[in-house]
Amino acid sequence: MKNTKTINRRSFLTTGATATAAVVVTGLSAPAVIASPKQKIKWRMQTHWPAGNWYYDPIFEGFARRIKEATNGELEIETHQPNSIVSTGDVLRGVRRGTLEGAMIYPAYWVGDIPAAGHLNGNFGTWDSMEEMQFFLHDMGALKIIREAYASRGIYQVGPISNGGTAIYSNKRLETPKDFEGFKVRSNGSSAQVFEKMGAAPVSISGGELYQALQTGVVDGAHWGGVSAGWGMNLQEVSKYIIQPNLAAHQNSEVFFSLEAWNKLGDDFKRVIEDAVLATHLEAAGMFMMRDLQRMKDFQSEYNGEIVHMDNDSVELLRSKSLTVVDELSKRDPEYSGKIGPILREFMKLTGKI
Repeated sequence: MKNTKTINRRSFLTTGATATAAVVVTGLSAPAVIASPKQKIKWRMQTHWPAGNWYYDPIFEGFARRIKEATNGELEIETHQPNSIVSTGDVLRGVRRGTLEGAMIYPAYWVGDIPAAGHLNGNFGTWDSMEEMQFFLHDMGALKIIREAYASRGIYQVGPISNGGTAIYSNKRLETPKDFEGFKVRSNGSSAQVFEKMGAAPVSISGGELYQALQTGVVDGAHWGGVSAGWGMNLQEVSKYIIQPNLAAHQNSEVFFSLEAWNKLGDDFKRVIEDAVLATHLEAAGMFMMRDLQRMKDFQSEYNGEIVHMDNDSVELLRSKSLTVVDELSKRDPEYSGKIGPILREFMKLTGKI
């Protein structure tokens, strides 16, 4: 029964697709492959999420299970924990050189090499909902340009995986713009640049060191996704405050693969992967939002913590500094970020934010 289904699916795709369906990304092209090779394919995929976190299995492992089931086991994603094959900071290079085939990871790690990655990550004070994020990335064409930027590095960027909002766990109150001055915060990528412009002192610290850094005062605060993502790192145990509103309503991880490996797949398996990324993205957004709300209540009742709200001046200043960073990225990377920056400003005008 399994073989019959596979043959029928491939036969349908072969007769229904046209030869013009070639993959073309920023000048990198490959002949159209309608159906994937009949032999079993196994790809190695690494993440930056520690395996003990509540979201590791339903999101990362769940993505791999979804692919395997949808392809009747013909494409298997072999999942790997952080630093198990290559170091987290070397994942992009590892995928490019074939040590890994893919990753579910955080785009901010590559902003120095691929500045446009910051737009996939999400900019502070921009989109307020999943719908806004989707129409900026998909309908306004930002994701297409981001894919071109990744393709220039030998990578196929499939798309985002929601991490929920961006919340700060802190041992200092952040209410006014003045409170940001000298605030030592664990951050990276374009987010760190925004904090720096706010007068804060961003510090680059790996996920495994966050707990101790907050506990010992190496940092005053840290963000690791939303409230529930930080809760998975036990940050509630070493923090007095959770800062609201979220600096970004949605920030994203990402799924990408080696462009060489991607181009060897047929349109059938490519569609499966793209659909699986979108489905995982939407499911993750719901998972994080529900748990974020639950955990803020738990933080107050179980840990005697306090939810601190930034004032309007702080929120507006964060938005302004965020757009300044966007403009700087556009100048530094005119080929890709320089195209996305104007799209983001158009989005901000459409949604009445500027």
